[in-house]
Amino acid sequence: MAYCKSLDVFSWIQNLPPISEWKTDSMSISLCSSINSSQPSLNLTISKNHQTSKLSFAIVADFNIPIFLWTSKPLKPSSKISHEETISNLFANFIQDILHYGSKNNNNSLFIKFPKLETISNFSDIFNLAFLTLLFLVCIYEAPSNLRYGCLNTIKEQLSGCVSRKSSTLLMKLLGSNLEEKWMRSVNLAITNWIVELQEVGSHHYSKFRTPSPLFSYAFSTFGLWKVQLYCPLITMDVVRANNHAADERLQFSLKYQQLEGVLQFNHKVFVKEKWVEIMVNIDNIRCDVFKLVDDNLMKERGAGACEKHFPSRISLQLTPTLQHQVLSVSVGKSSENPIMEIGMEKSVEASFQPTNPYIGFNVSAGESTTMSLKPWKFEESVYGYSANLNWFLHDSVDGKEVFSSKPSKLELINPKSWFRDRYSSAYRPFTRQGGVIFAGDEYGESVCWKVDKSARGKIMEWEVRGWIWLTYLPNKYRTFYHETRRLEFREIVYLSIP
Repeated sequence: MAYCKSLDVFSWIQNLPPISEWKTDSMSISLCSSINSSQPSLNLTISKNHQTSKLSFAIVADFNIPIFLWTSKPLKPSSKISHEETISNLFANFIQDILHYGSKNNNNSLFIKFPKLETISNFSDIFNLAFLTLLFLVCIYEAPSNLRYGCLNTIKEQLSGCVSRKSSTLLMKLLGSNLEEKWMRSVNLAITNWIVELQEVGSHHYSKFRTPSPLFSYAFSTFGLWKVQLYCPLITMDVVRANNHAADERLQFSLKYQQLEGVLQFNHKVFVKEKWVEIMVNIDNIRCDVFKLVDDNLMKERGAGACEKHFPSRISLQLTPTLQHQVLSVSVGKSSENPIMEIGMEKSVEASFQPTNPYIGFNVSAGESTTMSLKPWKFEESVYGYSANLNWFLHDSVDGKEVFSSKPSKLELINPKSWFRDRYSSAYRPFTRQGGVIFAGDEYGESVCWKVDKSARGKIMEWEVRGWIWLTYLPNKYRTFYHETRRLEFREIVYLSIP
């Protein structure tokens, strides 16, 4: 059992004395300690090198012979370690090393540039979160097993805490969207490796890593826009449907090392009437993708290939004002139209005559064909109390069944003409070529309208964005009878100012 203090590495660095006043060549702070004093602890150590006149930071397992788990790049010292240039370089070092723990595919053209630290609000919290994330990854990949398990659980609790959640939004904004994706893929690759290890040793600890988890989502509200960003490794999503045929080892590898990435964007407008206020919310962009966490070579070597992966089969969103005493009504738009059925009769007559044959043969055939005009995705809106429910359902283009709730037969799974075979290259695919989906406002632009009492003017209203995303696996090119559906649940809060 280990415990981890609420780490404030930034303040510790800020309060260090000038280097000239150090009585030893290094300074240390405990990061994670065992309740049993005979067990080692993790320390952060700053050391000065007299030969190069530079400093280096290190995460050290404090055994009788210390084990260095991570070491920073050499830093040029100034009179105080808390100098802006030193802190900025160390912060960039944290981020670079976190990204380098990710897949080789994610580490091309790493370009990290930040504004001056004095212009970054709450930088100390951002700095501490970056270090805590680095410590988390270092524990997963480098720490000895007798130190790793206890420290990881306590570090995870800190990453899930309120301060870290707020800091993660600021950090992601500072990184920018491109680095944010690389960051999350690196972190979630580490989490996947950790859970795989726990599953292999039969540990019960991995069951604690369940959705909804604050590690994987954040939201912000600005300039007429609500945005929710989601990242979740597939291995942590709940299995809601699976058949009795177990996936073989190669297929399991391909399915485990994937990540769900989602973006939900809503536009909102406020119209002030004489006796009430109208709040209009409509879909700007809903994007949902499944990306591999390892490179193609590893997928090919150990897995069933990069194209064996889950795909979105249902998305359900619920928008709810959290305080409803001022809400008067809610109105939603229409759902997508039902499919059009076209039925036709096709008949043909064939006759043949041969002079040398005393018989005249007539071949007559009649057939009836039914065609269905069906969009693969059906959109539905509904109301529950003052909540607006938005639902997208994927349907089989052959028989019209809902994919997420259907159980395909063995014949369907091996039939090469099934719609889900070669689903990422077919011209009739219901996804992007990468396997994701995009729902834009030009097609799903019907607004949801809340009427609220005029007394709400001048206040900030709070909305809950709650959602569920179902991902289904059906064999694409691989020969298997295995299929399953997983589900992610998330909850975020967004805000709206009433003028």
